[in-house]
Amino acid sequence: MSQQKVDYADETEIDESLDELPSDEELDEAAENLEANGFNVIVVDSAEEAFGEIESLIPGGASVMNGHSTTLEEIGFDEHLSEGDHDWENLSGEIWSIDDDAERMAARREAQTADYFLGGINAIAQTGELVAADRSGSRIGAYPFAASNVVIVSGINKIVPTLSDALDRLESVAYPLENERAKEAYGVDSEIAKQLIFRQELEDDRTTVVLIRDQFGY
Repeated sequence: MSQQKVDYADETEIDESLDELPSDEELDEAAENLEANGFNVIVVDSAEEAFGEIESLIPGGASVMNGHSTTLEEIGFDEHLSEGDHDWENLSGEIWSIDDDAERMAARREAQTADYFLGGINAIAQTGELVAADRSGSRIGAYPFAASNVVIVSGINKIVPTLSDALDRLESVAYPLENERAKEAYGVDSEIAKQLIFRQELEDDRTTVVLIRDQFGY
């Protein structure tokens, strides 16, 4: 079951000024600057449209891995990958079927080189940079190089004016909410242990950012 922002509203405080929907002009500027920095950008109006765009991006027979993403859960992608009718190789399902801890960790590292790695993002600067972090690095490790193709899915509520604002959003919106989720899901605090500023994609058509015109994820 998806653990959404509302589930933790009573347990934490966030800077709501860094979690608002941008204007159409601000969205257009963010998309233009992301594209200028080498990212492919797809803007959609709904979770259903986002799901359809993702399906169309991934060819049959591709190996697919997903980093934890509330947004991917909210649009139904995680459930489809694990239980749906597709002919992709579900690396996540293979990993979590491994009982041995060392073997499972090795498989998680190998899965960073999937044909398609999907995940979310913690903040998007209108100036065209992406900011993400996690505790282990199992999500962001694939983004800069390891995976052949990366698909990042985000609500437009993660768009903020500057890179400085994006770093602030990571600390004051994404982290408090993820920390509550981690405590509930894993019994441990989360940490901003490994952080990525994705400034440019230099490989043509490698990284696609799907932006949904609504509030999604943390």
